[in-house]
Amino acid sequence: MSADDPARATLGIAGVGAYVPRFYLPASAYREAWGKGGTPGVDRVAVADADEDTLTMATEAGRRALDAAGADANDIGHLAFATTTPPNDEEESAVRLASLLGVDPSVPTRQFGGSTRAGAVALSATVEATQNVGDGASSPRLVVVADSPRGAPESDEAAGAGAGATALVLAEDGPLAIDAVGEFGDPAPGTRFRGFGNAETESIGVTQYERDVYTRTVAGAVEALGVDAAELNPDAVALTAPDGKLPYRAANALGVEPARIAAGSVVSRTGDTGAAGPFLGLASALDSAGDAGGDESDGRSPATSVLLVGYGGGAGATALALGTEATTNSAASSVVPVEAVLDGDVELSYAEALRRRGTITGGEPAGGGAYVSVPTWKRTIPQRHRLVAGECAECGALSFPPEGACPDCGSLAGYDDVTLPGTGTVEAATAIGQGGAPPEFVEQQQRAGSFPVAIVAFDGPGGEADGRTVSAPAQVVHSPAGTPAIGDRVEAVPRRIYEQEGVVRYGFKVVPTAARR
Repeated sequence: MSADDPARATLGIAGVGAYVPRFYLPASAYREAWGKGGTPGVDRVAVADADEDTLTMATEAGRRALDAAGADANDIGHLAFATTTPPNDEEESAVRLASLLGVDPSVPTRQFGGSTRAGAVALSATVEATQNVGDGASSPRLVVVADSPRGAPESDEAAGAGAGATALVLAEDGPLAIDAVGEFGDPAPGTRFRGFGNAETESIGVTQYERDVYTRTVAGAVEALGVDAAELNPDAVALTAPDGKLPYRAANALGVEPARIAAGSVVSRTGDTGAAGPFLGLASALDSAGDAGGDESDGRSPATSVLLVGYGGGAGATALALGTEATTNSAASSVVPVEAVLDGDVELSYAEALRRRGTITGGEPAGGGAYVSVPTWKRTIPQRHRLVAGECAECGALSFPPEGACPDCGSLAGYDDVTLPGTGTVEAATAIGQGGAPPEFVEQQQRAGSFPVAIVAFDGPGGEADGRTVSAPAQVVHSPAGTPAIGDRVEAVPRRIYEQEGVVRYGFKVVPTAARR
């Protein structure tokens, strides 16, 4: 579909959020461990922490996108979530994401997967769905793409496996319009696949075959845009990137300079991020702060036109032409706001990376941990996902969770729901050393080591200036000084808490404000 379709041309990207975990593994560590070259064009790979997965990363990216666009989660009218590596093969991850972000339960959610072009398909399908509902386009749409591919430890896929997430807020007359969509598919088995019940991505390893399929499929999708390549002339080209060289092999077929591909690529710094790859490249190309620049950033201005192509092994591709001309002639209003963290800041050894990924650790000890039934956990989801507290109907004091008599006035009149901003102050803290964790947290401790816990006085709905606080316990992540000091400021972040009965329990932990990225 082309820009001639007026319904499609009015929907554009109004804000972008991107998140890459702060841990990274240098390519040199893999080469030293296995005595071979690793993934071409990848200098380091992002490594998710022991309590991170595609759902927590998606939440991080989604919150950043909403902040960038100045949008409220309550206003979102459609949510799409794409990943090839969901926490569970069968479960409504998009519904959990909606809850973590605070999107209304009645909002339509859509989930996409099964191919690394899933993100591009999700974006295209969201635009099409908005066009079909007509007046519904007045509500912002949210598209979130997250991935964390895995490979057998000795494989090329493992050498390049990264992690990350990107979210796009779509709105009427957003600065960056989706001008055209093109698709192409041609059976090519063996190029990239993951067998049923297998967590590890594979390929048959026939290099020239894979290169030819990639180039032909990507070029076919771009041709299907129905836009002349010379007319398109994008500032940046963001492609699915299994490694750091394959995208450049498509440059001639696409009729673009390699510099355009470099402007829309971060694979050298993140590794292969699957479906999220082209969207992280998009965030990099659009970033006006300059600190999330592409693989060969040279201080260039934010891109005003981007060619984004999602490619999936097997093989198929979806291309989207994104540009500002259809929506505005003002340079100032054509800038898409971006909140992105694309670079890790904590280097891991190879053994540490294997531990964080859970490759060489055990599970929960026999006997299990403190049992919390799923129905009981569900009743506290608003508190765990979104920090929903209660405000006493009589005196206005806060209670967390909102139950029982008011802790201040003793009233039984009940509570009004209020959402805390997630900022707070440490009131007390300690560390849980090796061997001291409750059984349900043993696997986390095996993977990440000792961890601090704190009692946090969370700020009231108005932030630090509110004057009211309510206290709750929380694990502390990424505390540079180890155990945080009393009085330190912290912020809530989404994390896996633990897994029990095969069900992952999500909630909040806190990170020192000084260490927040």
